[in-house]
Amino acid sequence: MLKPTDFRIISALRQNARESLTNISKKVKIPISTLYERLKSHERSIITKHTTLLDFAKLGYMCRANIMLRTAREHRDKLGSYLKAHPAINNLYKVNNGYDYLAEGVFTHIKDMEDFLEELEESFPLEEKKTFYLVEDLKREDFLSQDEASKII
Repeated sequence: MLKPTDFRIISALRQNARESLTNISKKVKIPISTLYERLKSHERSIITKHTTLLDFAKLGYMCRANIMLRTAREHRDKLGSYLKAHPAINNLYKVNNGYDYLAEGVFTHIKDMEDFLEELEESFPLEEKKTFYLVEDLKREDFLSQDEASKII
């Protein structure tokens, strides 16, 4: 189990991962050297990736959708590999409750997404497919970013 200090470090990183170690050290109230060592140890265990969140619409990608897919068991791995490799798939999850995968796709236009779905149906025998267009981000990557993060767990 992590210490409350570790949760404060994680919270500071979730708020702004580009903030200087000096500022994070002051917020968390631990020496920079300790902060650095804790970060290095967490990067080998609980921190899986440092990344940047984008506003896709401002980059010209006007269509985002979550796509739920189910296929026959014998096609599952091939479908998963295809989705992992496809450049338009931003996030991919293996799920349950009647579906195999949840894929978030990012496309320039709805037509591009519809072409992608048509290509999927031609390439794989899909048993079920549901598409949910993402209209607006209301909350994104916020868990454990608040100062009260140590109280959650």
